[in-house]
Amino acid sequence: MHDFLEKLRTLRWDDHRYYHQCRINQTLHLISAFSFLCAYGLLFVDPAMAGLVGWLVGMVSRQSGHIFFEPREFDRVNNTSYDYKESIKVGYNMRRKGVLIGIWLSIPALLYVQPTLFGLFDAQAAFLHKLGLVWLGLGIGGLLFRTVHLFFLRSPAWGLAWMCKILTDPFHNVDIYWKSPVWLLRGQRLDPLEHDLEEAAA
Repeated sequence: MHDFLEKLRTLRWDDHRYYHQCRINQTLHLISAFSFLCAYGLLFVDPAMAGLVGWLVGMVSRQSGHIFFEPREFDRVNNTSYDYKESIKVGYNMRRKGVLIGIWLSIPALLYVQPTLFGLFDAQAAFLHKLGLVWLGLGIGGLLFRTVHLFFLRSPAWGLAWMCKILTDPFHNVDIYWKSPVWLLRGQRLDPLEHDLEEAAA
């Protein structure tokens, strides 16, 4: 258990210091976290709506932060290049995210052309209901695919630790980024990470 928790801590720390330095990105992750928490609740009453909220609010706000606001130049805080960070990223780096987002964007067109999705749905079912369910399936499939992939790339322990990190990210993001909007309003665009680096070294 201690080894698992240490892997989880390492994954969270690397994700934070390498990919969440921008206060705008942190704030968008906070918005994303709240939306995913809502989606978690909706899973028990309306799975299709959970899929719509998770992708249209949670994923759009989360990935917008990475794509448009997170710095991609040489990382002086961690003394490493952006390309190096992308090469060692355990989860979905930008190239893998591009593939996932491409599949996500293609699903509405597929449902328009194939309303029953090859017999999976009733042709009379509402478009948004079907779309939400397929997007939910995509999210679950993407999580399971990368988890199993990590079983072979690293080990089952690393794969399970990454899956646990992804599933608990909304709770963790609220915990560490709830002050980010305040810092942003005070004019601090980049998180200096000084306090975090001191904690990690302790």
